Parts: sequence; structure tokens; C-alpha cells
Amino acid sequence: MTAVSTPAASPWVVLKFGGTSVSSVANWSNVALVLRARLAEGLRPVVVHSALSGITDRLEQLLTLALSGEWQPVMDQIEQRHRDLARDLGVVPTPDLEEQFRRLRQIASGIALVGEVSERLRARVMAQGELMATRLGAAYLASQGLNVQWVDARTALKAESRRNANLRSTYLSATCAFEPDLQLQQRWSAPGTVWITQGFIASDDAGDTVLLGRGGSDTSGSYFAAKLQARRLEIWTDVPGMFSANPRAVPTARLLCALEYDEAQEIASSGAKVLHPRCIMPVKHYGIPLYVYATQTPNLEGTVITTHGGTAAQVKAVTIKKNITLLSMETVGMWHSVGFLADAFAVFKEHGLSIDLVSTSETSVTVSLDPAANTLDKATLDGLIADLAKLCRVQVIGPCAAVSLVGRNIRAILHRLGDALELFEEQKIYLVTQAANDLNITFVIDEAQGDRLVSRLHEIAIRKMTADRVLGPTWEELYGSPGQAIDTSKQWWHVRRDALLALGREHGAAFVYDRASLEEKAKSLQALSGIDGVFYALKANWHPEILKLFHAHGLGFECVSQGEVQHVLNTLPTIDRKQILFTPNFTPRDEYAWALEQGVWVTLDNLHPLQHWPELFKGRDVFVRIDTGYGRGHHDKVRTAGVHSKFGVPLFEMDELQRLVNAAGARVVGLHAHTGSGVFTVDNWTSVGETLGALTQRFNEVHTIDLGGGLGVPERLGQPGVVLSEFDAALLQIKQAHPHINLWIEPGRYLVAEAGVLLASVTQLKGKGEVQYVGVATGMNSLIRPALYGAHHEILNLTRIDEPATEVVNVVGPICESGDQLGLDRLLPPTQAGDVLLIATAGAYGRAMSSTYNLREPAKEFVI
Repeated sequence: MTAVSTPAASPWVVLKFGGTSVSSVANWSNVALVLRARLAEGLRPVVVHSALSGITDRLEQLLTLALSGEWQPVMDQIEQRHRDLARDLGVVPTPDLEEQFRRLRQIASGIALVGEVSERLRARVMAQGELMATRLGAAYLASQGLNVQWVDARTALKAESRRNANLRSTYLSATCAFEPDLQLQQRWSAPGTVWITQGFIASDDAGDTVLLGRGGSDTSGSYFAAKLQARRLEIWTDVPGMFSANPRAVPTARLLCALEYDEAQEIASSGAKVLHPRCIMPVKHYGIPLYVYATQTPNLEGTVITTHGGTAAQVKAVTIKKNITLLSMETVGMWHSVGFLADAFAVFKEHGLSIDLVSTSETSVTVSLDPAANTLDKATLDGLIADLAKLCRVQVIGPCAAVSLVGRNIRAILHRLGDALELFEEQKIYLVTQAANDLNITFVIDEAQGDRLVSRLHEIAIRKMTADRVLGPTWEELYGSPGQAIDTSKQWWHVRRDALLALGREHGAAFVYDRASLEEKAKSLQALSGIDGVFYALKANWHPEILKLFHAHGLGFECVSQGEVQHVLNTLPTIDRKQILFTPNFTPRDEYAWALEQGVWVTLDNLHPLQHWPELFKGRDVFVRIDTGYGRGHHDKVRTAGVHSKFGVPLFEMDELQRLVNAAGARVVGLHAHTGSGVFTVDNWTSVGETLGALTQRFNEVHTIDLGGGLGVPERLGQPGVVLSEFDAALLQIKQAHPHINLWIEPGRYLVAEAGVLLASVTQLKGKGEVQYVGVATGMNSLIRPALYGAHHEILNLTRIDEPATEVVNVVGPICESGDQLGLDRLLPPTQAGDVLLIATAGAYGRAMSSTYNLREPAKEFVI
């Protein structure tokens, strides 16, 4: 067959679908629609897709647990996840898939016997996620009437040999040649056929399985596009393209309609998660256009990446990479010395570590280590420091964040970035680099300041730019249906609109909670068959009427301070004290003593109380909060586990915990963990349950496991939330593994957020150029979440709820702070002074976190 000379004439299109895209029936329905559309264009679709979301992590767990012989529960979960999706898709698992389940169990048993996992075996096991998922995908597409051919990617992608590569990189981070493959083109030339294969995996010259590194499915798609000389590569993910910032952290982020290859690679390398950086080079080499689309909204245009993305000097994105470790190496011996850098960098190579950023002076070199490219456990870091100390003085700095301004001809516009650069006056900057290709400038700062700085840089450098063919609509505009009225008829506040309008007009600002919605949430959680107790996290909202309602529905209460416990006792004087769980953090001795005397459940958050006040706990039953080692959630400030979180006893202190408990004469009867808030995947609670369940072997008097809360609340209208049936199924699996243990959960925001709104009357309107402001009667003094961590709350004009939203405005409050912004770039109908705006999902952490800053009273509260 003659090679296709240009992408425009090629009959192939390669479509890569990520793990989220292939994990639900709704998404698979969209996948089938897209493939039919490509076939209708006369193209030959090649589908490359990932493992089901979360399965790669589960396979990692399988390998770890196999070493101790405790692998069967996680294997059951892996198998059940695929069987559940097969059931939902209406297909029967194929014999090949059944064989993969059997083989995985056989491998896990073998690991348990030999007590070792080689890198070769690790690659073989990790590849099963993609192999299993594509079996289901092929079966579903065939059931939809498509002519499907399943292909093992290892027969087409061959790893390159690399000199001096260690076993880990050889098997787990391989690269492949990607020159046009005429034989592959010939094999896949049948018109009307959908070819389906795997991302992430390839094979070496010996036929062994190798992996392309985490996130390698994008790279697989690019390799196949290059080998087939495809007309285009399409990356289908959960966002409709690349954005000028992470839209979930910066709601004003704008879609990047067109980029050049180098720009896209720089944005991806600097922290954007949409594309893997390694996927750019193969398509760039052959000039193959790369498109990024969202599987959930396939009709949105997305981002196109070509050789003609726009050459104007401008910032196109503000990106952030977190958990960066810096090493500063200092010695006067490097001054005019030949070979110091070579010697120092050789030490990094010996320890298998890849350096990212470098900054030098006459006597100092500072480098960064990116966790995405390195395994930075304590032993590795200690060994590195010990060897570097033979050459120089070493200082470790971290955790840090690398914040980058990415665009075209950055040096040419530095003078226009004065306002943006002034922000660094208040930051401690550890390292600054400016790329030789003039595509970015990067600042490494304290991680705690990273998100705040990204938001402010985006505001100055990008958000105010208009009339640009590269910068498209904001996230809000894409999902806000501009020009059309939003259908809110199913929302409780639409039904109660008249009453809300009356309250808003009378009081100017008011928190309003809907009793029926609160009851519905309480009943839905109490109905879960896998749960023995629901403890409402009081800090979300302690309104007395809400506490009485939840108590009437059988909920207990989780309190974090003596004041909260006392508030429950005052509000509900007849409550059973064992319906109160006290989970303090760094609280003084007197609070523990008081809580123990009250007869409530008391949780220990660290070892200090047992070390210094053991007499308090003699003969007492206590809970212990465990740090599971990983945090989850929608923002750093709500992730409450991991080494950088102040909560919980880490797993490596279990021996000491056990010794101190025994010495104090206490009994551990409950284990508690909370990894974070705003979590939508049930895998979170499964992992927590496995970790705590394993600890019951140590603490055999445990009768209760508290899985924490954190059930995600949708931020936008129409956005899906946690699927309670899936949550219940996960809980039941934990119960089955530990039938004699009570399971508790402690949701807070999930119970009250959507049942509450903040009403605010419009006070003034202002226009400053193209930016329009709508001022309202209250602001961050009532609702601080947007200012504190960029939380998104839907904002609607309740007075004009049925009118089309045609104006983009900033909704701001009366507080004398530039951060007093309730919503930026929001679509509202033409608004007038006196209108009542509604800020949704404000029932949690609204009034509870309010203040009298500027001596302005926060909004009053009403339950209706």
C-alpha cells in the first residue's frame, strides 16, 4: 500500500477516550454517536482507550496487598466493577475477559507465595486495566450494530531500547518508535470497521509487556496517529478542551480554541492535566492536527492544536504544578570549577531522579523535582541528600508550587505584565526560570500560596482580554447556555420563589433553608443498607432547627469543639450521649477531660494526648482518627489526609499508638478517617474502608469504623452528584468483609448545602470599560467560600428567573476587599437595582463561616 502523503487525505482518525469517558453508560452512548459520525464522514475510526476510572489505582493496590496475601477483597472489587459496567451496558463478559479475571487472581496468588513483585510482572498486571476495559467497549459497540475489531496494542506498538535505562523505566516508562507503518495501515484498511485497542501499553523485543507511564494513553493515541498517518487525533476527556487555567479552580478560565504544538506541550508540561506532554511530539512531527473534546458534551468545539495556533505575543494560560521539591546546592568550590554540575547531576541519575527546573549562580545551584516524574519517598530523598552532601551543602525546600505564565513570545510582553508581576512582591520566590523557547516564565513559591496566585495572575494577565480568536468563552459561558433562560423548575427554590423574593426584599440579605430538602437528604442516607450510623458534621451548619430535624430522623452529631458539643446538648437536652462523636484537633487537655465526663464518644487525633495525659484515658473507650496517607477533594484546603495535612495518626505510627493505648489502659473501640470533601467517586470510601478494616486486626476491640464524610455536592445546575446506589454498594462490600463491625459516615455539606440559598438584593450597578459589576447587599462577610478557595456557587436573578441570561457580569459585595467577589463572569439577565439574586448551594459553610468584618452583620437565617 502506498503511504498517505498528507493528513488531510488520510482515511484514518484516531480517537483516544480517557478512563472517565469509558466508565458509564451515558458516556458510551456518546462514544457510539461520535463513531457513527466519523464513519459517516467516510473515515476509519481507531479507538484507543484507558482503563475504567480508578482501576489502575486498584491494580497498584492489588500488587501491594498480594505481598501480604490480603489481595482478595481488592480483586473482588476490580472484577465487580467490570461486571457492573457490563450489566449496565447490556453485554455479557466475554470468555477472554473471564480469563483475564482468572489470570489476575492466579498472579496475585503467586506473588503471595514468592513475596516479590518484579518490574516485569508489575507491567504485566497494570496492563490488565486497559485490556479488560477494551473487551467491554468492543462488546458494547458491537451490540450497537457497529463492525468492531478488537486489537491488542502490544502487537502494534514496540518499545525502543534505551542505553543505561534501569528496569523501572524500561518496563514502566517506555517509549516507542512512531514512524509510518505501512503494514499496520494495510491490516487496518477495511472501510466501515471500528478498530478498538488499548492505551498505556506496548511490548518490547522479547514480547514482554511494557507501560508508557501514567497518563500514557494519550501518548498511545499519538503513536497510532503517526503510524497510520491519520487525518487527525482526537483526545476525548471530561473537559471540552484546554483552558487558560484549571476551570474547576478558576471559573473564569477561558477555552483555548487554537494552539500551536509547542504551546500545548508547554501548557501540558507546566501542570495542565488535559493532555500528557509526551503525546505532542509524534503528531507534531507529521503535522497531524490534534483536537481535544469532552465526551459528556460532544457537540462543543473544543481545542485544535496545529502548526498555526496564532503567533501574537500574549499569555495564553496560567498553570500550576504542586508538591514540587526543591534542592538548593551551595559551595564556593563550584566557582570557576570544571565539572561540578556534571558530578552533581550524576548523583541524581544514580538515584533514578529526573530534574525539572534549574537555576544557577556562581556558588549555588537550585533544581526542582517533579513528583509526576519521580518517586520521592523518604528513603530515596535521604539517600540523594547523603550523596550530594559529599559535594556541597544541601537544603531541601518544599512543598512548593511552580506557577507558570505560558504563551507566545513572553519576553516581548514582559513590560505589559507589570501588574501581574507586582503580585510576587508578597511571595517568597525560590526559583525563577524563563524558557529559551520564549514560551513560559515560571516562579516556584510556597505551595500554600499557589492557588491564590494563579487566580490573581489569571485575572490580570488573561481574563480581561477580549476579541481574541485564541481565547474562547469561559467555562461559565460554555455551560450556562448564553442567551437562553435556565430551566430551574425542578429546584426547590423555584417552587418557593414567591416566599424567597419576599424575604430577600424585606431583609436585603438572608440565608434560607428548605425543610423538605433537608428531610429528603436525611432520609436518603438513613435508607442506605450498608450504614449503621449517620453522624451529621455540625460545623457545616449548626442552626438549632436543622439539628432538631436531623435528630428526629435518627441522625447523630459529629462535633469538633467543646462549644459544638455544648450547643447540641443545649438544643437537644434529652439526646443519648452516644449519639455525639467528639473529634477535636490540637485541642487543650481540658476539652478532652470535659468531653469524657459528658459520656460522648471521644476521638484521638494524634499521639500527644496519650503520651502526656495518659491518666485521662485509663479505662476509657476511645476512637482514633487515622491518616490514611492520601487526601482527596475539590481543593487543597479541604483535603484532610496525607503528610501535608495536620489531621490524624499516620499509619507508620501504629506500633507506637498500640503501645501507648496499652500503657494508658485505654480501649480503641472505633477507627475514624476523613480524607477530604467534595469527593464524587465511591472508590474513596472503599479505600478508607480497606485501610481501617485491616487495622481491626491490630485493635481487636474495635466495633465501629467511621468512614468520614466528603460526599460531593454538584456546583452547577445539572451536574451529576454522588450516585447513592454505587455508594451503598461500596459500603455493603466493606460490611461483607467485616460483618461484625458497625459502619458510620459523617456527612455535613451533603446534607445541607443544596437545601440552603443566600438571597442578596442588588444595590448598585457599575460599568468599567467592558467589565460590568452587579453589587449586592452582602458579600464575603456572609459567604467566604469563593474568596477563601475559589468555590463556585450558581448565581441567578430570582426576580427575572425566566428571562434569558445575556449579560456577563461580576457579582460583588460591599466589603472593602478586592477579594469580595461572589462570582466572576456570570451570565445573568439584564439586572436592575432592587432585584433579588439567589446564590445556590449555600446551606453549608455559609453562615457557619461568616463574620462581622467591616462591622457588617452577615445575612440572617430562616428555615421554611
